[in-house]
Amino acid sequence: MPSNKKELRVQYKNLRKELSVDDIEEKSLAIANNVLKLPIWDETYFHVFLAIEEQKEVNTEYVLHLLSGKDKEIVISKSDFETRKMSHFLLTDNTKIKKNEYNIPEPVNGLQVPSETIDVVFVPLLVFDDFGNRVGYGKGFYDKFLAECNPKTIKIGLSFFESENKIDDVSELDIKLDYCVTPLKIYTF
Repeated sequence: MPSNKKELRVQYKNLRKELSVDDIEEKSLAIANNVLKLPIWDETYFHVFLAIEEQKEVNTEYVLHLLSGKDKEIVISKSDFETRKMSHFLLTDNTKIKKNEYNIPEPVNGLQVPSETIDVVFVPLLVFDDFGNRVGYGKGFYDKFLAECNPKTIKIGLSFFESENKIDDVSELDIKLDYCVTPLKIYTF
């Protein structure tokens, strides 16, 4: 069984490739229904990633609907691939979204939100383990961003697949999740 980041990344990208559009929609909806059960609804600022369809990521439209239905402040990001940093913007009715060269949907402009004010972050990932460690695409954007957040910020992974026992090559710079939500259950770390 692979248990290092590189092998797990390959394995889970392949598992994702096998998902049909219907699988993605069904699983994404099940994840959103589980998100409703999390103890996070007293918070105000929620950071959500916008799915990269080409990478078959969890469709966060359902989570966005929940948040707007509960009148939450929704924050989305723009990535700078030179600095590997993200800047965050309030999602409003006027926000224009455009895909960048990596097919990541991003806000074109808007009201900037500092990382420290964000209460909850939904974190994209390829795979996670029983200890709340996650493997992303390996660019480090989210680890940098989460390190800038308030220590009380709630970090929630969204995954189509259940956890691995243990990711072996975790570094001290890797920031652990508080929860991970899959179509079947909620993991608490």
